[in-house]
Amino acid sequence: MAKKDIDWSNIGFGYMKTDKRYVSNFKDGAWDAGAMTEDDQITMSECACVLQYAQTIFEGLKAYTTEDGHVVCFRPDLNAERMQQSAERLEMPVLPKERFIDAVVQTVEANMDYVPPYGSGATLYIRPYMFGSNAVIGVAPADEYQFRVFCTPVGPYFKGGAKPITIRVSDFDRAAPHGSGHIKAGLNYAMSLHAIVDAHKQGFDENMYLDPATRTKVEETGGANFLFITKDNKVVTPKSDSILPSITRRSLMYVAEKYLGLEVEQREVTLEEVKDFAECGLCGTAAVISPVGKIVDHGKEICFPSGMENMGPITQKLYDTLTGIQMGRIDAPEGWIKVIR
Repeated sequence: MAKKDIDWSNIGFGYMKTDKRYVSNFKDGAWDAGAMTEDDQITMSECACVLQYAQTIFEGLKAYTTEDGHVVCFRPDLNAERMQQSAERLEMPVLPKERFIDAVVQTVEANMDYVPPYGSGATLYIRPYMFGSNAVIGVAPADEYQFRVFCTPVGPYFKGGAKPITIRVSDFDRAAPHGSGHIKAGLNYAMSLHAIVDAHKQGFDENMYLDPATRTKVEETGGANFLFITKDNKVVTPKSDSILPSITRRSLMYVAEKYLGLEVEQREVTLEEVKDFAECGLCGTAAVISPVGKIVDHGKEICFPSGMENMGPITQKLYDTLTGIQMGRIDAPEGWIKVIR
């Protein structure tokens, strides 16, 4: 197949319908064989559990064209494991890891001509998701479920380079103690929508959510983990039971220690100590690292020495190393790269 006639260097970070997607249904206690389909429409009962009680989970990962021309995915096994954890928490059927990875591979293979070429800055974003599909009127888990995977080519998250952003300390809570903040459930993201819209209205790019119990410790933003660099170049990430276990964050911590020889630490981080860090970033699948230049705590500004023009030097090294691994310019740890073609 030939690549689609797309201006790869100028596409945005948005949805573009591709040719095929993967669908599998769970009924009578078992998953069916699953299949690819061209139909992008979903038909379900008006009383479907997902519509009434938000019983839905999802994942996000990317396929890349590497420097040597292969098409690969980055650590899909961890996405599979995280979806299993999300399913267990929301009383949904667990999809076997092998089924998840196979569905991702089939979806990428069926849409190979949408995988952007190496050097374009674009990637193929892959969205696996699962939802309760049968009618449920009493508050209870569904009996039937659908698992789907679609993909869409996306441009770089930051056009023209990653400029440091300004975030605020939010008065809203992202997740409750002992709640669902540690899983990738749609309901968590719905809860963050008002907070991010309000932040944008106030001139901020993102929210910093604090722990809801004491409101003294840093947790995460609506869709990314925090990463801090100390003045002596130690990499620190917040630790909390209600933080989503970011695959990008876990990978960056490994890269920091094993590739760059830096000391790493995952621990509780108080809001009070944030002013003492040299660099700050938000890490996730979409942007890898979004540099943070300033945090505003109810009018009090915390400005990082790395400034508002560029990524800090350690953050930049982490970004360059991880993206180098993903794009095949740097040798990857065993098992990190799933070669599709």
